Amino acid sequence: MGFKTANIFVNLPVKDLNKSVAFFTALGFEFNAQFTDENATCLIIGENIYAMLLVEDYFKSFIKKEISDTTTKSEMILALSAENKEQVDELVHKAHAAGAGHSKEAVDHGFMYGWGFEDLDGHLWEVFYMDPSAVNPTE
Repeated sequence: MGFKTANIFVNLPVKDLNKSVAFFTALGFEFNAQFTDENATCLIIGENIYAMLLVEDYFKSFIKKEISDTTTKSEMILALSAENKEQVDELVHKAHAAGAGHSKEAVDHGFMYGWGFEDLDGHLWEVFYMDPSAVNPTE
């Protein structure tokens, strides 16, 4: 089926909204002020791709389960494509300088290069570059 014009909104619980905003601002991201208040903000990741950073108590109002303890568990990895290997390194270095945790070492498969970090709330982010000539869209 697919959604040709869909927007993607990933909702993430955060402990301290102001610290999260400062962290992602240090990485070069921007926010949509229209969807920002004391409970939430809209992190602009790319065209049609957003992360709603929701204060934990507000996030809980949308779910029946407990929020995952990201110090011991992971429920997803948010993967972002980069234009080249240098952009991967640049973003991960910025994340570490802004207080991110180390999630793993960089991995170079030749045609694909990736590296990741843990944001201030323990969410895993993977940044990767894949050589476009290595991807065959017809397979």
